[in-house]
Amino acid sequence: MHNRRLGRGALTVTAIGLGCMSMSGVYGKSDDAVSIGVIHRALDLGANFLDTSDMYGWGHNEELVGRAIQGRRRQVVLATKFGNVRNADGSMGVNGRPEHVARACDASLGRLSVETIDLYYQHRVDPKVPIEETVGAMAGLVDRGKVRFLGLSEAAPATIRRAHRVHPITAVQNEFSLLYRTEAEETLPTLRELGVSFVAYSPLGRSLLTGHVQSPADIPEGDRRREHPRFKDENLTKNLDLVHRFERIAKEKRCTSAQLALAWLLARGPDVVPIPGTKRRERLEENLGALRVELSAEDVKRISEAVPVGVAAGARYPEGAMKAVYL
Repeated sequence: MHNRRLGRGALTVTAIGLGCMSMSGVYGKSDDAVSIGVIHRALDLGANFLDTSDMYGWGHNEELVGRAIQGRRRQVVLATKFGNVRNADGSMGVNGRPEHVARACDASLGRLSVETIDLYYQHRVDPKVPIEETVGAMAGLVDRGKVRFLGLSEAAPATIRRAHRVHPITAVQNEFSLLYRTEAEETLPTLRELGVSFVAYSPLGRSLLTGHVQSPADIPEGDRRREHPRFKDENLTKNLDLVHRFERIAKEKRCTSAQLALAWLLARGPDVVPIPGTKRRERLEENLGALRVELSAEDVKRISEAVPVGVAAGARYPEGAMKAVYL
């Protein structure tokens, strides 16, 4: 299994991680026993980087991951996130206040049944709280041994710089795929200047780049993707045209579209670590197979030109959620 170092610290992860969000009902029904089996299979295959959050299933996902890694903690680099909260009226909010940072960390440690979190991200930047205050509280968790390294999610370059002055940021987790990469391309130069790694979530465009979604009917009831503009009617049609261009290259390389999409990200540099999410063993094994796909610089250029920056149709999130990203 290929390894990559996150940031300038001592945190080494496998080049492809496992996003666990879908194991908590975000993309339709999930089965805890099956999900735990997927995590175990990942560990058996040598993948060690697990990504969760306190908002995935509002605690369910951390509890699930905690059960899955019992007796295998030393095999795991464990990442979780805080900051998204559910308001009393059921709406979503963001809380980056220092007192919340401490409470959220303790709650996550309890659900995960661990003493230390390897990589702790602020899930969403709180525009009401200076990033210096939030990261200062996160740094206090490192001092107390509750957290080893710090990260940010959906943070813009200026925010990353301010945060990094308070305490070294090891990784930034933003959406990054062949389809959706405008913000990622803007962020990479800053990360490389500071020595921060890029953890790419939704590296398969929330399944678009796999080619498995050909119409809205392919998305089951209860699946949050039904709310995403990229899957709406004419947007989906336009995006599928892009995927078909990509599929032709995958056939030439004798790999699946998903494997080519992940290999393209891996080829962007040793500081990029994709974390495709899945709740199915066969998809896990397919994704890890991307490590066997070799791309030349010319291949990377050709793939990039087949799906140019900014060409995807539809925003990354519904309108309301877009206001909380890349801040």
